[in-house]
Amino acid sequence: MFKGTTTIGVVCKNGIILATDRRVTSGIYVAHKRGRKIYILDDNKAATIAGLVADAQMIMDYLKYQINLMKLTHKLPISTRAVATLASNILFSSRYYPYIVQFIIAGMDGDEPKMYVLDWFGTLTEEKFVATGSGTPYAIGVLEAILKTNPTIEEALPVIAKAVKSAMERDPGSGEGIDILILRKEGIKELSDEEISNLLKS
Repeated sequence: MFKGTTTIGVVCKNGIILATDRRVTSGIYVAHKRGRKIYILDDNKAATIAGLVADAQMIMDYLKYQINLMKLTHKLPISTRAVATLASNILFSSRYYPYIVQFIIAGMDGDEPKMYVLDWFGTLTEEKFVATGSGTPYAIGVLEAILKTNPTIEEALPVIAKAVKSAMERDPGSGEGIDILILRKEGIKELSDEEISNLLKS
């Protein structure tokens, strides 16, 4: 279990939602209050990070580089599964000196939303909803209690915002605000602070 962070991913009928808190901690010290834990990898692919920031940033940069290289070389988009498998291979190959990270990698493959979660040894599983980081027990509790099966983005958004807020209220490693990305076939949208505030009121 990681000592900081709450990240959430939910697959919906019409897309995927990724959400994170913003607090970056080093032990009991709050190192940053506006940490970025969501990375846009491509036009319709994104990832969340938990764990050691330096390890995660390096792997995210490498994934973006490989995605762009594949697009230039083959003139075709890379699948979400291929991106997740690449990350899994990096983590597995370093298992004796592991990168201390957890990822959620999500994307739209045409009309089909796909989401995968990876641990620091490279274990790769496809999920419909998932949380990572130290706030996981609180976030998952809200998702399992309230989230509908196969929801629309509109139905899932307030539940996800509430799940992150619940983790922030109970987990000292999570806090300082919420970031939310919506992935659709048409592209990626990031919600503003005002939009997230309105979700929490609904």
